Amino acid sequence: MLADLHTHTCRSDGADGAAAMVAAAEAAGVAVVAVTDHLTLPAAMDPTCACSVAEGDLGTLASEVAEAAAGSPVEVLLGFECDWYPGCEANIARWSRGAELLLGSVHWIGPQEGGAWIDDPDDLHVWEELGPDGVWRRYGEAWCAACESPAGFDAMAHPDLPFRFANEGLAPAMDLTATFSAMAECAHDTGRRIEVSTAGLRKGVGAFYPCGGLLDAFVRAEVPVTFGSDAHRAGDVAWGLGRAHAYAWEHGVRAQEVPGRDGWRSVPL
Repeated sequence: MLADLHTHTCRSDGADGAAAMVAAAEAAGVAVVAVTDHLTLPAAMDPTCACSVAEGDLGTLASEVAEAAAGSPVEVLLGFECDWYPGCEANIARWSRGAELLLGSVHWIGPQEGGAWIDDPDDLHVWEELGPDGVWRRYGEAWCAACESPAGFDAMAHPDLPFRFANEGLAPAMDLTATFSAMAECAHDTGRRIEVSTAGLRKGVGAFYPCGGLLDAFVRAEVPVTFGSDAHRAGDVAWGLGRAHAYAWEHGVRAQEVPGRDGWRSVPL
């Protein structure tokens, strides 16, 4: 069963509309697809809505997803990728009304004012200031805080995102074993699911998110798994999901968690 629970349209930082994404999902044989544009962000973090849905466009996005779903054999869910940052919970509750899936993610470390994106290839100042080990330490703390948040995240997206620039001279020197164990324990203790994402294979990481070591830690902690392409264009919907299933199986994953309007279910791989 193919379920792509992480896609973006042109309402946030994607290239295509909801109709094109759903059509691509149908062509790829996907059973369930979630449109998960980046939820609206405070102006201090995204002043021009370059990467998130403008507040005024939230209703339009919901209508576009509903129209794309009408008559499609694919089960289409309206979701959002919700960035965690200190104090985000009220904003998420207000801006995500009506969503059927919430992905939690950490791209931003620090307060709204004075924080920084960790995956912006055009602005690496936080990597230069903190160094890779410092970024990883701050990220691990933020990721666990996101898991512990009452924001209601259904799954945590691309859990080891700081590997984004590991092949560009920004790999950590520290042993991440303790960080991975803490993340896995936190996900288990807070009842979170984690996402196996194919995006790293397309973005220079050369590997799935999460890496084998972190996925092993999640498996040992019995953390449930979802799958997503993190597609930002129609051509990437469901990209590599079959390979991701095989990868997860090799690391001991035996089922994927799949949402629907009747709730979540566990589907054997």
